[in-house]
Parts: sequence; C-alpha cells; structure tokens
Amino acid sequence: MAFQMSTFTSRIRAIVPLSRCRISDDCHTTNIGVGVKLKNIFGVSNRQVRSLVRSAQSSANSSPANYKALLKLEGRQLAIRVKKFSTTTAAAKSLQGPNKWSTSRSKYDSVYRIALGTLGVTTVVVSLHASAHLAMAGSEKLNLDSAKGDWKKVKETLLSMENRKEYYKTVPIALDKVPVWTSTPGHSGKKPKFKRNESLDQKISLFRGDITKLEIDAIVNAANKTLQGGGGVDGAIHRVAGPLLKAECAELRGCETGEAKITGGYGLPAKYVIHTVGPIVLGEVGEEERDRLRDCYHHSLEKATENNLRTVAFPCISTGVYGYPPDLAVHVALETVRKYLDEHHSKLDRVIFCVFLPTDEVLYLNNLPLYFPPGSLEKSKL
Repeated sequence: MAFQMSTFTSRIRAIVPLSRCRISDDCHTTNIGVGVKLKNIFGVSNRQVRSLVRSAQSSANSSPANYKALLKLEGRQLAIRVKKFSTTTAAAKSLQGPNKWSTSRSKYDSVYRIALGTLGVTTVVVSLHASAHLAMAGSEKLNLDSAKGDWKKVKETLLSMENRKEYYKTVPIALDKVPVWTSTPGHSGKKPKFKRNESLDQKISLFRGDITKLEIDAIVNAANKTLQGGGGVDGAIHRVAGPLLKAECAELRGCETGEAKITGGYGLPAKYVIHTVGPIVLGEVGEEERDRLRDCYHHSLEKATENNLRTVAFPCISTGVYGYPPDLAVHVALETVRKYLDEHHSKLDRVIFCVFLPTDEVLYLNNLPLYFPPGSLEKSKL
C-alpha cells in the first residue's frame, strides 16, 4: 500500500502544471477542469484534487518546461490509444463527465489524454475498451442452425464456455447417470481372455440408448468416407449437431477406412465428435476387415487422449448396413479397448460402449467378463 501511495503521489506531482496550462500555450493560465474529469474516473472530489495539487506544487522543483516534456513523453502512446477509444461506449460517456467535455474536446483533448497517462490510467482505458467489446460479443447468441455461420468462431466460443447447455439440441444425459459396469464372479461361464487389471475398475460402462444425448468429452461417429452425414448413428449425430458440423467436416476432406478425425460437437452435449470409418463386409470377415475395425477403435482412442479427452463413447461400428456381424465385431471392440486401457488407463476416466438394439446389449453383457474379468472368489475356510 505504501508503495502504491508513493507511486500515485509522484504521478500527481506531474499533474500540477495541467491545472493551469495547455500544451499549446507554454503554460499560460487556463482552467481545464481537471478535478471534474478525474472525479469521474477515481471518485475523487474537486476539493481533494486541488488539495493534492497544491501540496504537490509546493514541493515541485522542476520548471513548467520540464513538466511539459515529461507529460509529452508519458502521454504520447496513451493519446494514440485514447483517440481510438469510441465515445459511444458507456466507458467513454463516463469519462466525459457533467461538464460536457465532449463539446470542447479540441481545446482540452491533448492535455486530458496526457493527464490520464501521467496518472497511470492507460490500463484502465484499454481494459474498459476490451471489456466493452467482450460484453457485446458475449451478448450475441450463437446461431447453430445456419450453415453460413463461421464454424471456427462458433466452435472456439462453445469450447471456451463453462456451461453450454443453452445450445444443446437434445436433452442431455450426464456421465453420473451412466452406471459403471462391474463384473461379478460367475457372471460368465467362459474362461477370461485377459487377467484382471484393477486399474480398469470404474472405467467401463455399457449404455443402451441414444449416443447423441451423452454429456461427455467425445462421442465416436460411425461415419462414411465423405464425413458428410448419412444414415443410422451418422445421420443422428449430424441432425443434432447441426449444419456447422458438416461445414467443419468438409474441411477435413474425407476419411479413409480405419482412420479417425475429430471435430467440435456444436449442438451435441458432447464437446467433440471423433469420426471413424469402419470396414464394409460383403462376405466372410477376413483379416483385412478385422484389422480395419481394430484400427477404428484404436485410432479413436488415440484421438481422445491426444486431445486430453477423458470420457469417450463408442457406437457399434460397422455392424449396421456395413455388414460386419455383431457377434464378431463385439470381440474386436472389447479386445482393442482392453489393450489400449492396459497401456493408457491413466489418460482415460471412462469408455462407454453405447448400444441401441437389445440384442447388442446381450452380446456385450455376455462378453465383457472375458475382457474385463472380476477378482477371484475367496474360498471358504469352513
């Protein structure tokens, strides 16, 4: 506090000549109403300002010419900034004060700007200017329904928000409403394919419902190569997200089978959408199809962790019109996720297998214990 008062006092000393002079008059007596103007900024009365000025003046040793040079030096940059400051903003109106400074601006403009600079008000003016623009930007409601919007700005704005709920195009389902899947001994009569890993407890969920409602970091879209929307899960995600998702996808220039690309979520409760293209199966499933489906899950998880996303949900990739048999696809999905979590479990909080059909739910319930087995039952001592 002592340091701040010392700094303020030293700056007040430089204001002494301003109570009597204009820069263009070599310090001839002219009343510029400094006290009134400073009151608008600092809440200091005219009497207090005059008292400070008289006190500073009595201890001043420099000549008016020296003061003039000092004020010019400190005020030059501020004058440039203040000139750009819009007098239509509320901040500018507060600077004008009750004496209608704006009507005699040409007379006192330079002196007043330099006075502000001497008192260290540069940051105040710049901050008010920035705040005014931010307030106006924040008051403009984003339009997620027009394909003509700037998807980059909308995406950036949405991702910077702490609460995006007003822009959701569906009723969200929060993560805490999605139960964690836990295996119990005896849940499956088959021998587990993996050993138990306690680090993966609380990291797996099985959810039957609409993937577009999940309020998480990212949902995976079973997309086609054009990334321009389609049927099934792909179409549902694009409908809820809105046309700006398609606009961003157009910039990605498609996606090859097994690859994954990431976009914003727009009208979705999920922040991001990870698009991946599954293999098409026209006959029997071969090694090529298995490898590409494995790539879909692996590359999607990589995209999530690369972008520091902690929660991700998968649909049943390739099992619809793409023809991959669901009873085979479930093993590829569970095995790939299990192997990735074994190596990167600290980077993910939850992986959700989202199914829509009751038959798919049964497939996952029967096979989850093979890849995420429970602990062994303790044998009775009796």
